[in-house]
Amino acid sequence: MSTDNYYLIVPASGTGSRMGAKVAKQYLQLDNGKSVLDQTLETLVGIDKIKGYTIAISATDELFKKSEFAKHPKLLSITTGGSERFQSVINALEQLKPHVQDNDWVLVHDAARPCVKAIEVINLMDELKDHSTGGLLATKTVDTIKKVNNNIVKSTIDRSKLWQAQTPQMYRFGVLSKALKIAVDDNINITDESSAIENLGLDSVVIPSSKSNIKITNPEDLELANFYLKQHNYAS
Repeated sequence: MSTDNYYLIVPASGTGSRMGAKVAKQYLQLDNGKSVLDQTLETLVGIDKIKGYTIAISATDELFKKSEFAKHPKLLSITTGGSERFQSVINALEQLKPHVQDNDWVLVHDAARPCVKAIEVINLMDELKDHSTGGLLATKTVDTIKKVNNNIVKSTIDRSKLWQAQTPQMYRFGVLSKALKIAVDDNINITDESSAIENLGLDSVVIPSSKSNIKITNPEDLELANFYLKQHNYAS
């Protein structure tokens, strides 16, 4: 089942309304002078094994064309993102069709996760290279988790089997395309690629990663991302 062909999809059409900023969160500037999106792409596109990538942006996006990665030799296509993440991924998969075989790997990574470490993505590739389906980066839940209703604690959830899903999530092109189509047909709530794979009854392998692989959602997340980026060379 092994293949050396890896392709990247970056859904980047979100508005990031919770950030309260004038631009979408993927275009916010980090302390290193790069945008969140450019930092993300620099790390992932810089991985030798990734042959090419496609990005899904908003129909009104005027900023990506100013990015150095808009003319990168690994850029295969730019597609229009949907209102939901899974729609962006489906559109991007369609764009990848001329370039890939069903058995090739597709990594889907959030544009707003600029602190992903190249070494952990490479580990994901290496660990899953012979797997028939794929898997994802994740971290084990360490906090006590409460089930709450109207701000009242109703129960404590057993955290021993709980993991926090991250990205990249990496699956065979054919498997992921089929899983997303069926999940849409079944009207399943598709929060990430692994939820579509679950709906198909297939296994997803969890590969442990760092808690620093945060998704920028709120203003304080940007501060935390700047802190992490100063601590580690993320492209290595």
